[in-house]
Amino acid sequence: MNDPYKRFTDLYDRHYRTVFGYVVLRTEPATAEDVSSETFLVAWRRLDEVPDPPLPWLLGVARNKLAKHRGVQHRGQALIDRIAALMTADDQTGRDVAERVLDRETALTALRSLREKDLEALALTTWHGLTPDQAAAVMGCSTRTYSVRLHRARARLNKAMRTMPPDRTVARNQLLEEM
Repeated sequence: MNDPYKRFTDLYDRHYRTVFGYVVLRTEPATAEDVSSETFLVAWRRLDEVPDPPLPWLLGVARNKLAKHRGVQHRGQALIDRIAALMTADDQTGRDVAERVLDRETALTALRSLREKDLEALALTTWHGLTPDQAAAVMGCSTRTYSVRLHRARARLNKAMRTMPPDRTVARNQLLEEM
């Protein structure tokens, strides 16, 4: 079959239900739909590499996609757990809501004052948990260059936070500790 559209359509029509059935037994239906769709996206992109018979290959791709999706969910839950561990009972009940809004606005104002590359350097390490080597690869530079960028971004954030009103020092200190 020379027509890639027809070949893919035939592949999809014959095997989608089986792939979906395989995945839905391992996760909830919404995730199963996403993983199945991603599986056939890989099949479309690598159509010339799909072996005959295609079903074992498709199920292997689906299995890998499902594992990757579980990793993303696990990292998301780990982040939620870390945030929950940082919260105290005072965070949940004791402080005035207006104070929290002002602290948040102070931090956001300081972050907004930074350049895009500074934000990216901070986010890759702080929020995404990448090592300097990994973050440097994402930014397309050497590890040394990334480390310099990160140092400078932290210095700029510190300077931006120091220019905030003195009554916002709690928010400044918390943000700087996290970075």
